[in-house]
Amino acid sequence: MLALFDLDNTLLNRNEGLASWARGFVQSRRLPAGAESVICERLRERAYREDFMYLRRVLRLNETPDELWGDYVQGIAQSVRCYQGVRQYLKALRDAGWTLGIATNGAGDIQRAKLNETGLAPFFQGIAISEEIGVRKPARNHFEAAAELCGASIHTGGWMVGDGPDTDMGGGRGAGLRTAWVSNGRRWIFGPREPDVVARDVAEAIEALLAAG
Repeated sequence: MLALFDLDNTLLNRNEGLASWARGFVQSRRLPAGAESVICERLRERAYREDFMYLRRVLRLNETPDELWGDYVQGIAQSVRCYQGVRQYLKALRDAGWTLGIATNGAGDIQRAKLNETGLAPFFQGIAISEEIGVRKPARNHFEAAAELCGASIHTGGWMVGDGPDTDMGGGRGAGLRTAWVSNGRRWIFGPREPDVVARDVAEAIEALLAAG
């Protein structure tokens, strides 16, 4: 059975990692009060090189955008942490014969840096990153590509596990996959049709997948 996973705020706590990196970035450059919130707001949903052109201008930074981007890629990869139990539960899925893949939006270098730094990369047979495959979730083609990179097909079924109501749940359902929503403390208020599984965290979501077989 195929299980595709979102990365940020599903397997990894990106929100806390971003806040930690931004705090260190501001302190190391002695930037004024408010700079941390400017950075976090700009990068909250996603981060690309062009975002650092904006931050360089607004915060009057000396480094080039490429230098700032390199600092961010290395720093955020070292700042993010897996949620509790992630490795244990991914191993349980692999041991049970599941095929695991990553289906994530974002820049290739940064998403791969996170996967490598946290030690998660070896758990997955395929890794689909929007910048690399040329299509973003919730497009059906993204999920098709993710499955193909795993040596599988969405036409034979599977699951999408993620925290995004539209990108993960809507996109996964539209691709014909069953869906497991990682709520992170939220209630489902995003439409009349709930996901197949609503879980507090990714560990609980994986428990549901294991029970479903």
